Amino acid sequence: MNALVTGTAIGAGLLGGIFLAFTVAVMPGLHRRPAAEAAEAMRAINRAIVNPVFGTLFVGTGLAAVALTVWALLAGSRPVAAGAALTLVGAHLVTVGVNIPLNTRLDRGGEWERFEGPWNRAHTVRTLLTVAGAVLLVV
Repeated sequence: MNALVTGTAIGAGLLGGIFLAFTVAVMPGLHRRPAAEAAEAMRAINRAIVNPVFGTLFVGTGLAAVALTVWALLAGSRPVAAGAALTLVGAHLVTVGVNIPLNTRLDRGGEWERFEGPWNRAHTVRTLLTVAGAVLLVV
């Protein structure tokens, strides 16, 4: 199971890094642009991220996190189970439950002003949970 822990930790770290890049560069950069320009750029980013590399990383890490959570719980390894579960909740449940629906609404003509705040709040949660999950898996 070392390979599963290592693979999940790497996936969580990579996803956390992507999320952090949005936090420190992408979203602040978009915030400095006029709303219509920011919205169009975010729409383009959302289309670009749907690609085989990110898809494999996102889905693969999610599947690994599910398997690892179950395995770790059965083995009595609470820190590993917690790291995998934080990764799953942060990277996947928040993304699918909040960020993607907001992206879809923006893509269908939603206003930037109604998108940016809620998206950033959910994004902060997913970033913190995903990075915390990676840290627990590494430790």
